[in-house]
Amino acid sequence: MADAIAILPARGGSKRIPRKNIRPFCGRPMIAWPIAAALASGAFARVVVSTDDAEIADVARGLGAEVPFVRDARLADDFADTKSVIADAVKRLALPDDGVACCLYPTAAFVGPQDLARGVAEMDDPAVRWVMSVAEYTTPVQRSYRIADGRLVPNTPEAMPKRSQDLEPVYFDAGQFYCARAGTWQDPTSAPWDHPKPVVLAKGRVIDIDSPEDWELAELVVRFLMDRGL
Repeated sequence: MADAIAILPARGGSKRIPRKNIRPFCGRPMIAWPIAAALASGAFARVVVSTDDAEIADVARGLGAEVPFVRDARLADDFADTKSVIADAVKRLALPDDGVACCLYPTAAFVGPQDLARGVAEMDDPAVRWVMSVAEYTTPVQRSYRIADGRLVPNTPEAMPKRSQDLEPVYFDAGQFYCARAGTWQDPTSAPWDHPKPVVLAKGRVIDIDSPEDWELAELVVRFLMDRGL
């Protein structure tokens, strides 16, 4: 997939962590980490940033990414969904329907070049419509509870007496990247959760950065990994 394109949806507004897409993270703008991984992967002909923000655009260009258009304001508010943003980008870039586009989140600080290359490689199979980065839950979700009338109630009672190793592994969306063909991104009837091919990420490299506390934890983990050359 030598013509695959990485698209980073990086809007300017962020209420919980202001300016988080370009806020310094371990000494570099946050968006620098996924851009560097995309460029190092060798999987993409282009690395493109879709943004409505001039400062983000300047930072992205300085990091080696392209910003060939300014995203429309209607796709940069709190209600704009990722699929619509990527569909807009592939249309603006005039990608052919069978061209592969990978949505790479600008806060995917832990994404590795090899993970992205694996995701693009999965698209070689014409039967694969979506590829999603996932991670395994660290504890069996079959043993989860809900609270009813102040008491804990097992969600899956039959799983409670079973050993952990006898329970099927369960995975969650890691929120780092999704790959699909341009035509699929623009198909309103298709969604990333429609039986995607998984790229399972290493444990410890998946942190959803939605709050200042998440940010601090993520920086600690990255510094730990860097200190050990990982």
